Amino acid sequence: MPHLTILYTPNLDGAIEDGGADIQALCNTLAETMAAQRDEALAAVFPIGGIRVLAYPASHYAIADGGAAGRAADGTGEYAFVYLNLRVARGRSAAVLERTGRALDACIKRHFEGILTERHIGVTLQIDEGDEVFNARTSSLHPLFARD
Repeated sequence: MPHLTILYTPNLDGAIEDGGADIQALCNTLAETMAAQRDEALAAVFPIGGIRVLAYPASHYAIADGGAAGRAADGTGEYAFVYLNLRVARGRSAAVLERTGRALDACIKRHFEGILTERHIGVTLQIDEGDEVFNARTSSLHPLFARD
Protein backbone atom coordinates (compact mmCIF):
# COMPACT_ATOMS: atom_id res chain seq x y z
CA MET A 1 0.00 0.00 0.00
CA PRO A 2 -0.45 3.06 -0.88
CA HIS A 3 -3.33 2.66 -3.29
CA LEU A 4 -4.73 5.68 -5.09
CA THR A 5 -8.11 4.99 -6.67
CA ILE A 6 -9.59 7.42 -9.15
CA LEU A 7 -13.27 7.42 -10.06
CA TYR A 8 -14.20 9.76 -12.88
CA THR A 9 -16.97 10.54 -15.30
CA PRO A 10 -16.29 8.94 -18.68
CA ASN A 11 -16.80 12.26 -20.46
CA LEU A 12 -13.21 12.96 -19.37
CA ASP A 13 -11.77 10.06 -21.35
CA GLY A 14 -9.63 11.05 -24.27
CA ALA A 15 -6.68 13.25 -25.03
CA ILE A 16 -6.50 16.77 -23.63
CA GLU A 17 -6.44 18.32 -27.13
CA ASP A 18 -9.79 16.58 -27.78
CA GLY A 19 -11.39 17.93 -24.59
CA GLY A 20 -10.50 14.90 -22.49
CA ALA A 21 -8.35 14.68 -19.39
CA ASP A 22 -5.73 12.08 -20.41
CA ILE A 23 -6.40 9.99 -17.33
CA GLN A 24 -3.44 7.68 -18.09
CA ALA A 25 -1.06 10.64 -17.95
CA LEU A 26 -2.65 11.67 -14.65
CA CYS A 27 -2.11 8.16 -13.26
CA ASN A 28 1.55 8.20 -14.30
CA THR A 29 2.19 11.64 -12.80
CA LEU A 30 0.46 10.75 -9.53
CA ALA A 31 2.51 7.55 -9.20
CA GLU A 32 5.71 9.53 -9.80
CA THR A 33 4.64 12.10 -7.21
CA MET A 34 3.93 9.37 -4.65
CA ALA A 35 7.33 7.75 -5.32
CA ALA A 36 9.07 11.10 -4.80
CA GLN A 37 7.66 11.68 -1.30
CA ARG A 38 10.17 11.65 1.58
CA ASP A 39 9.69 11.62 5.34
CA GLU A 40 11.50 13.66 8.00
CA ALA A 41 14.57 11.38 7.70
CA LEU A 42 14.49 11.73 3.87
CA ALA A 43 13.46 8.08 3.49
CA ALA A 44 10.86 7.12 0.90
CA VAL A 45 7.38 7.49 2.34
CA PHE A 46 5.97 4.67 0.21
CA PRO A 47 7.61 1.45 -0.95
CA ILE A 48 7.90 1.73 -4.73
CA GLY A 49 6.55 -1.79 -5.19
CA GLY A 50 3.41 -0.91 -3.24
CA ILE A 51 2.40 2.16 -5.24
CA ARG A 52 -0.83 1.59 -7.17
CA VAL A 53 -2.81 4.18 -9.10
CA LEU A 54 -6.00 2.77 -10.57
CA ALA A 55 -8.61 4.77 -12.52
CA TYR A 56 -12.18 3.73 -13.26
CA PRO A 57 -14.77 5.57 -15.34
CA ALA A 58 -18.21 5.57 -13.72
CA SER A 59 -20.73 3.61 -15.77
CA HIS A 60 -23.59 5.66 -14.34
CA TYR A 61 -23.56 9.05 -12.68
CA ALA A 62 -25.61 12.13 -11.80
CA ILE A 63 -23.98 15.44 -10.95
CA ALA A 64 -25.60 18.46 -9.30
CA ASP A 65 -28.67 19.66 -11.24
CA GLY A 66 -28.03 17.58 -14.34
CA GLY A 67 -26.61 20.51 -16.29
CA ALA A 68 -29.29 23.19 -15.95
CA ALA A 69 -27.01 25.79 -14.34
CA GLY A 70 -24.26 25.03 -16.84
CA ARG A 71 -26.63 25.60 -19.77
CA ALA A 72 -27.98 28.78 -18.13
CA ALA A 73 -24.39 30.04 -17.94
CA ASP A 74 -24.06 29.52 -21.72
CA GLY A 75 -22.20 26.24 -21.30
CA THR A 76 -22.98 22.79 -22.60
CA GLY A 77 -24.49 21.61 -19.35
CA GLU A 78 -22.11 18.66 -19.37
CA TYR A 79 -20.57 18.31 -15.94
CA ALA A 80 -17.59 16.15 -15.04
CA PHE A 81 -16.23 14.84 -11.77
CA VAL A 82 -13.05 13.20 -10.50
CA TYR A 83 -12.75 11.58 -7.07
CA LEU A 84 -9.29 10.53 -5.93
CA ASN A 85 -8.88 8.48 -2.77
CA LEU A 86 -5.44 7.60 -1.42
CA ARG A 87 -5.60 4.74 1.06
CA VAL A 88 -2.51 4.27 3.23
CA ALA A 89 -1.64 2.01 6.13
CA ARG A 90 -0.97 3.59 9.53
CA GLY A 91 2.54 4.54 10.56
CA ARG A 92 3.28 7.83 8.82
CA SER A 93 3.24 11.15 10.62
CA ALA A 94 0.45 13.66 10.08
CA ALA A 95 3.02 16.08 8.64
CA VAL A 96 4.16 13.51 6.05
CA LEU A 97 0.57 12.80 5.01
CA GLU A 98 -0.15 16.53 4.81
CA ARG A 99 2.90 17.09 2.57
CA THR A 100 1.89 14.12 0.44
CA GLY A 101 -1.63 15.49 0.10
CA ARG A 102 -0.36 18.92 -0.88
CA ALA A 103 2.05 17.42 -3.45
CA LEU A 104 -0.72 15.30 -4.98
CA ASP A 105 -3.14 18.24 -4.94
CA ALA A 106 -0.60 20.44 -6.75
CA CYS A 107 -0.10 17.70 -9.34
CA ILE A 108 -3.87 17.37 -9.83
CA LYS A 109 -4.37 21.14 -10.14
CA ARG A 110 -1.61 21.34 -12.79
CA HIS A 111 -3.16 18.45 -14.70
CA PHE A 112 -6.69 19.91 -14.73
CA GLU A 113 -5.71 23.58 -15.01
CA GLY A 114 -6.79 24.00 -18.64
CA ILE A 115 -9.87 21.80 -18.33
CA LEU A 116 -11.14 23.77 -15.31
CA THR A 117 -11.26 26.94 -17.40
CA GLU A 118 -13.17 25.27 -20.24
CA ARG A 119 -15.52 22.80 -18.51
CA HIS A 120 -17.66 22.49 -15.41
CA ILE A 121 -15.75 19.92 -13.38
CA GLY A 122 -15.38 19.02 -9.72
CA VAL A 123 -12.24 17.35 -8.38
CA THR A 124 -11.91 15.86 -4.88
CA LEU A 125 -8.80 14.35 -3.27
CA GLN A 126 -9.09 12.45 -0.01
CA ILE A 127 -6.47 10.55 2.00
CA ASP A 128 -7.65 7.76 4.29
CA GLU A 129 -5.45 6.04 6.82
CA GLY A 130 -6.67 2.61 7.78
CA ASP A 131 -7.03 0.43 10.78
CA GLU A 132 -7.49 -2.75 8.83
CA VAL A 133 -9.59 -5.49 10.34
CA PHE A 134 -7.91 -7.92 7.98
CA ASN A 135 -5.00 -7.28 5.66
CA ALA A 136 -3.46 -10.00 3.51
CA ARG A 137 -0.84 -9.22 0.87
CA THR A 138 0.67 -11.38 -1.80
CA SER A 139 3.17 -9.75 -4.11
CA SER A 140 6.16 -10.54 -6.23
CA LEU A 141 6.66 -6.79 -6.81
CA HIS A 142 8.28 -5.84 -3.49
CA PRO A 143 11.23 -8.26 -3.88
CA LEU A 144 11.91 -6.78 -7.30
CA PHE A 145 12.55 -3.36 -5.78
CA ALA A 146 14.30 -4.67 -2.65
CA ARG A 147 17.34 -5.50 -4.80
CA ASP A 148 18.49 -1.86 -4.87
